[in-house]
Amino acid sequence: MQKLNLPTYQFKLKNNQNKQLIFDIIRKKYVVLTPEEWVRQNLIQYLIQEKKYPISLIACEKQLLINNRKKRFDILIFDAYGNPSLMIECKAPSIKISQDTFDQIAQYNMVVNAKNLIVSNGLQHYSCEMNHVQKSYVFLKEIPTYSIN
Repeated sequence: MQKLNLPTYQFKLKNNQNKQLIFDIIRKKYVVLTPEEWVRQNLIQYLIQEKKYPISLIACEKQLLINNRKKRFDILIFDAYGNPSLMIECKAPSIKISQDTFDQIAQYNMVVNAKNLIVSNGLQHYSCEMNHVQKSYVFLKEIPTYSIN
């Protein structure tokens, strides 16, 4: 898999029926290793190892209902009180981050109402903090580190 703009991590990999699989520690199972999954798994490790987010507060690939349509978010991190804190949209490294990507996560966040949003293709990472009262956001210089507040 492609080198990403993240530290290098060790993963459990295996092959099954000519498909490479990677172990997802959040879903506790092997999943097909696509380029997008590679980004997702590396970001999960980055959040846990570098940014100190507890595994128990991370959800991965869960369903949302938006305008009566089933959608799936990539990563959602909850705060210590169980409220959505950080939503992440992952794209494959070959996918350029565009306005459509931001529109997608913004649409998901209208349901979730997370405080922070991140969009990443593993090479570029954009992080912003939402102001839900003013319906605005500010870009952050880096991905926020976990804090209990």
